[in-house]
Amino acid sequence: MAWTQNGVITNRAEAIIEMLRAAEIKGLDPDDCDAQRWPARLERLRGSPSLEDTTRFDLALTVSLMRYLSDLRMGRVNPGWFDATRDVEQGKYDLARLVRRLASSAGDVQAAAAEIEPPFEGYRRTQKVLQSYLAIAHDDDGEPLPATGNVIEPGSLYSGAPQLVRLLRRLGDLPEHISCSDAGEYDSALVEAVKRFQARHGLKPDGRVGKATQRELNTPLSRRVRQLQLTLERWRWVPHRFSQPPIVVNIPEFRLRAFNESYKPELGLNVVVGRAFRHQTPVFAGELKYVVFRPYWNVPRSIALAELLPKLARSRFYLAKNGYQVVNAQNRVVTSGAVDDLVLAQLYSGRLSIRQVPGAQNALGLVKFLFPNEHSVHLHGTPAIDLFARSRRDFSHGCIRVEHPELLASWVLRDEQQWTPDRIADAMHGSKTIEVNLKHPIPVLIVYATAVVLPSGEVRFFEDIYGQDARLEELLAESRPYGNWRLTSSQYGPHPRH
Repeated sequence: MAWTQNGVITNRAEAIIEMLRAAEIKGLDPDDCDAQRWPARLERLRGSPSLEDTTRFDLALTVSLMRYLSDLRMGRVNPGWFDATRDVEQGKYDLARLVRRLASSAGDVQAAAAEIEPPFEGYRRTQKVLQSYLAIAHDDDGEPLPATGNVIEPGSLYSGAPQLVRLLRRLGDLPEHISCSDAGEYDSALVEAVKRFQARHGLKPDGRVGKATQRELNTPLSRRVRQLQLTLERWRWVPHRFSQPPIVVNIPEFRLRAFNESYKPELGLNVVVGRAFRHQTPVFAGELKYVVFRPYWNVPRSIALAELLPKLARSRFYLAKNGYQVVNAQNRVVTSGAVDDLVLAQLYSGRLSIRQVPGAQNALGLVKFLFPNEHSVHLHGTPAIDLFARSRRDFSHGCIRVEHPELLASWVLRDEQQWTPDRIADAMHGSKTIEVNLKHPIPVLIVYATAVVLPSGEVRFFEDIYGQDARLEELLAESRPYGNWRLTSSQYGPHPRH
């Protein structure tokens, strides 16, 4: 028997059962590992168990361990539900060999199991914060802060101030050594703590407690635990190795990060993503292959039909006034001036198309970054820089607008000695369109995580703007996509989730 000797459970089996019962700290569901059943199963082995008892015990532990390791390695949901380009095969691992090693080795079973987890600091930081939030959520009474109907302004009296102090201390936004007013005043120390809380929850850190801030303050801590668990699930979909340090865009955070060889963030920039309604930015993986300075914008037909052609029908000089050209299938210019009825008809039929000339007002800004994909999504600059001051930034048609694209260009071209920051600036503000082919394509991941733990250990939570957390929760509640085993004997009973 793998897990018993002469009817007695081995020390390794006991350690594995403890690991399975603590699956929650890994962001997994302990019930998937039959956590509630192990006490009864262990009780059956006391005294003089039959061969059938020990055989069933060995089988149950092997099955639960395989299920745990599979979930730990690949996640509990097929990532293809959210990203058709993600290769499930890449996460596969010889789990049977690891189970045999765990059964025969005298080493630390948890350390051995950890070998198959994502090897990233961000993943480990998320696990650590999850343990903290599990502890504080356990003691959360769920009592919401008193509603006032008005914005709570700095210096005002607020009956919920003592409760707010307790909450912010538990969350770490209000350090223990900083004292607050005992008179129910929303004082300066409490205001600064609220600002930190707001910054961590994707809100404008103004210290004023309005509806949005009250909503976040009253979000149950169990919900924050769930966000961290869902983030860990998504971490398990990420390849363990990349050909080059990647660029990662997190949609609900409105943030881009470029990573170095040690997978530590080397560059961080704000981004604008697709609108939550009708123009969502997809989750997918690609490879950045080209950088284009002073690009033309080839207006997608859907945008032309919905937005530009109605304006052009009202004013035949609309395109000329706004820096557009009408071109044919070979990108030859048909007109840069007024549009007559024949040209307008061909634009509506799709025989002709519209492009915007390079320049400061071009919708793509002064540089774009191409990673060919079926969604026609890319990274680019924008003339609408005022949007980056917003806390919620879903305004595009699906592409990703980058604040300070010159910094991203410098990072992307960092190994090309001739592409200095000065030359990049000259190319962006020059007179020609320049395309640079990368010698080594850079992996790009467009991801969706509503909880992020920074290198400092600070955790940030974001709104589920596309409803993907809600969809992931639905999938987790349904039948297991990978079809893992379920024991259904009369003695062990059906799995509690089915």
